[in-house]
Amino acid sequence: MSIELSWFEQFYAYLENEKRYSTHTTLAYQRDLRDFQDFCHKLELQTLKDVTTHTVRQYIVDANRRQLGARSIQRRLSALRSFYRYLEREKHVDVNPANGVKAPKTPHRLPKVMDVDQIQALLTIPDDDALAIRDVAILELFYSSGLRLTELVSLNIYDLNIADKTLRVLGKGNKVRQIPVGKMALDALVKWFEIRNCWVNETESAIFITKKGGRISQRNVQARLKHWGQKQSLNTGLHPHRLRHSFASHLLESSGDIRAVQELLGHENLSSTQIYTHLDFQYLASVYDKAHPRAKKRTR
Repeated sequence: MSIELSWFEQFYAYLENEKRYSTHTTLAYQRDLRDFQDFCHKLELQTLKDVTTHTVRQYIVDANRRQLGARSIQRRLSALRSFYRYLEREKHVDVNPANGVKAPKTPHRLPKVMDVDQIQALLTIPDDDALAIRDVAILELFYSSGLRLTELVSLNIYDLNIADKTLRVLGKGNKVRQIPVGKMALDALVKWFEIRNCWVNETESAIFITKKGGRISQRNVQARLKHWGQKQSLNTGLHPHRLRHSFASHLLESSGDIRAVQELLGHENLSSTQIYTHLDFQYLASVYDKAHPRAKKRTR
């Protein structure tokens, strides 16, 4: 399939320039489609038009045989479907062979969240050194605003408006949203900025930096969260998305406003936010007992 490589390159350019996808997202498409290219090479297919629905089904079977997870297979199939949709638009193929092909279902799992006491324990960190002050600001901002990891490390000084208590965030698909920042997070950031000014390189605009003065990496943030999860004796693995889940769950349970939570999280579809609508069973049971005619006790 080497003679068709140009179409893949054109597709990646289309994702970046027209769809305005981030580099991270485009690279994910490249990884997934490269896997499909390797499969087609094994079948000795010559052109993209040679790919049929049967070929795609064979690919799914092969992915299962290689013990790829259901989510990985779903993602690869989605990337393939998007690629052929682009080829249809460009009149290079007549049909999309990935349409109608189903990937294996993934088990429905509710997001793992931390309760308020765990959050409180996590954020009660002695700010007796510079790294701790920076890390507290990171943790507070994660929980205050429900940021994704990529969004947090991409933040720049000019994205934060301390007077308005708001933050400009560049989310998925290069979509910008304006979100509020809580008082505790703002206080932690102001304290961090005093340290940052001593570390930062002259040309660096990132809010969160390392001791060397450059923008902090995703891996560094993940390592620091793992460190504090262990140090604060939390009985759960700590990663950025768990703080995002906790933010969304706590906010939704308190407000009941799913549309507002959707906007704050930057979810394009409401279905992505609805996963947080799980409520404590005992609370639901109590509502049922109070409201349902057949559940009420008769009074004389």
